[in-house]
Amino acid sequence: MAKKAPKRSAESEETRLKKRVAERRAAGKTSEGTAAFRALRKRLKREQRKRRALALRKKHAAGGKAAAAPAST
Repeated sequence: MAKKAPKRSAESEETRLKKRVAERRAAGKTSEGTAAFRALRKRLKREQRKRRALALRKKHAAGGKAAAAPAST
């Protein structure tokens, strides 16, 4: 039996992580050094790196065309 693809929500993983980090910071119930909070921030940073790396790969793949027509992402 084949595995189902995970459901994609309307908002991106990065957006959800940003919200969770922001609400934890605003609540003040976690200090910056808490292991759970650090893990959450690490996941957010990993998602941001993925997005930036993808944008850079697309830019390089476009070559000279990138300067003429900006990407619509």
